[in-house]
Amino acid sequence: MKLQTKKIITSLAVLGVLVSPVLALGYESPGTPAEVTLDAFITNILKLVWEITAGLAAIMFIVAGILFITAQGDPTKLGTARQALIWAVVGVAVAIIAFSLVKIITGAFTATSYNSTLV
Repeated sequence: MKLQTKKIITSLAVLGVLVSPVLALGYESPGTPAEVTLDAFITNILKLVWEITAGLAAIMFIVAGILFITAQGDPTKLGTARQALIWAVVGVAVAIIAFSLVKIITGAFTATSYNSTLV
């Protein structure tokens, strides 16, 4: 295995070990004792993934901006910067669609609906 691949795998393993207590015990409803349920665990994972995605999106836009600034009119560098910006926008769009689909699907399968609060 390459050294870079080993570093990535090790970093992800360490991150998983450090984050797991936060995911498992971080959920607490107001006025109730903390419970560790599957729903709370999944909610915490999705919240963490969304925060990481938002941070990566910000980094992608910053990198694209730096590429534009350092291009100095060079057509090949401008093309690279333009591609980085396009892929940053595509990544953000895919992330928003993915998280929206999760909310739509879970909303469709839950017992409560918007009309039930009016009755």
